[in-house]
Amino acid sequence: MAAIRILIVDDHQLFAEAVRAALEDLGMSVVEVVSLGSEALEAVDRLKPDVILMDIGLPDQSGLAIGRLILERHPDAKIIAVTALSERSAVDEALGIGFVGYLTKDTPMGQFVNALRSAMDGHLVLPLRLSANARPSRQKEEVELLASQLTPREREVLALLARGANGKVVAAELGISLNTVRTHVQSILTKLQVRSRLEAAMFAVRHRVVEIPQPGDGFGDASGGFARTSGL
Repeated sequence: MAAIRILIVDDHQLFAEAVRAALEDLGMSVVEVVSLGSEALEAVDRLKPDVILMDIGLPDQSGLAIGRLILERHPDAKIIAVTALSERSAVDEALGIGFVGYLTKDTPMGQFVNALRSAMDGHLVLPLRLSANARPSRQKEEVELLASQLTPREREVLALLARGANGKVVAAELGISLNTVRTHVQSILTKLQVRSRLEAAMFAVRHRVVEIPQPGDGFGDASGGFARTSGL
């Protein structure tokens, strides 16, 4: 398999180089390390990396703002916030922009690498200590109204998606066909007013519409270091 191509955007040179060395030792390819948001935009346009590790606190502007600009130019870009901040409001903002993960800089390297691989597989990756208590970005009443439209079966499908199950696993777990799974998923997207399966799973986790995946659950990461969700 081709090595995952990673762009690191971080102005803390020692941290960035340490991450670069660790990732390259594990067979990943760090295509470039930049320290400014303006450099990040140019590097993404030029290199089109598979994953972007984005520090939030850049010298010239917010990494969240740069991430928003990158996603406007490259909607399929996979951006993970890598920061010393563990504020729940920052997590909500990053996910609202379209980041696929949020990791703090004290994340052990083994979990860090697992997070990158999970992001490439279409998962949302978050530290459990942040995802479990993340504050909803919408008003509670609006979330409850949207979620109340889900049928019991749709909630079962959504719960499995939030645990990282793909379409075949959902079908097997619930004893239904893949076509029926797709029908339920499309209904979930419409009712929650989201555009993709990943966004639906993110919505469910952030607003606690379904039970938050915990270490040791069937579809979670074996290390227990972060939560993740998956599309079909």
